[in-house]
Amino acid sequence: MKDVNILAIETSCDETSMAIIKNGCECLQLTVLTQMDTHAEFGGVVPEIASRMHTENITMVFEETLTKAGMTMDDIDAIAVTYAPGLLGSLLVGVEFAKTLSFVYKKPLIAVNHIAGHIYANNLEQKMTFPLLALVVSGGHTDLILMKGDYDFEHLGGTLDDAIGECYDKVARVLGLKYPGGPNVEKLALEGKYTYNLPIPMNDDSFNMSFSGLKSSIINLVHNEKQRGNEIRRADLARSFQDVAVDQLVRKSELAIKKYGIKKMIIAGGVSANKYVRDEIKKIADKYGVSLSVPRMAYCTDNAAMIGAAAYPLYLKGKFADLNLNASSSDELY
Repeated sequence: MKDVNILAIETSCDETSMAIIKNGCECLQLTVLTQMDTHAEFGGVVPEIASRMHTENITMVFEETLTKAGMTMDDIDAIAVTYAPGLLGSLLVGVEFAKTLSFVYKKPLIAVNHIAGHIYANNLEQKMTFPLLALVVSGGHTDLILMKGDYDFEHLGGTLDDAIGECYDKVARVLGLKYPGGPNVEKLALEGKYTYNLPIPMNDDSFNMSFSGLKSSIINLVHNEKQRGNEIRRADLARSFQDVAVDQLVRKSELAIKKYGIKKMIIAGGVSANKYVRDEIKKIADKYGVSLSVPRMAYCTDNAAMIGAAAYPLYLKGKFADLNLNASSSDELY
């Protein structure tokens, strides 16, 4: 069978990224231009600035990707792009650029859901086998998904409010940590001990999760301690938060493993870069003899390689988009 090279584009938030993926599993070139330093000045991503910077950078990223791969558009079989979910202005830059390439070079266009991209990033490590349990953990999602085949997503449960990544970032702000918050909370937690008594969310037999109450309890705790003139033991609070938040992921994953007899599990999303999350899920996977797959760090956070990997099954099925494709800020996977 002829090799299939897909040029993938990812602009859902604040990374301008392109990649060339061969046969859905081999990354020939990945380019990521981050805006992190710019948004750090504001303590978070500013949507208007993000979309403007995508517009300024996308042509340069495109040219660099082809040049470093030693390829031309004649070597490309299809164009894939993230169309949802994400920041609408940022998504539109990528979608319009992909549509232009598709039209000019007469290449089929593939619309990819960002969350599917995070899941299929695991195919860049080893071929996913089904059935499997996917734990999706990011700034916008915290979900348990059962997959019995390619693009067969059964949503078992997820957060009823905040996503775990969002909660990490808000706790970081309360603790006075710089953006990006999640990695800084994880780093600080290494210095602390579990000494603060925090509520245990969703301690039930459902697959649903919640992080809003945990976040609020920390905000109130810090406020009350300051009112009393007491010093906040920041490292201990970071450790206490992380232990409770990640324990919820472990408990819910264990419920799904036992109920569905899971033997294969993957972690997906930006928070999969968190080593503590990886280690704790690995413990529960080992307990039940479950094979666990986690993408390497370069494929955990937003990148175009995962979009190319997720596009390949759609290419094989002939599921192409037309030039009426539009971006969506909230289109769900399941």
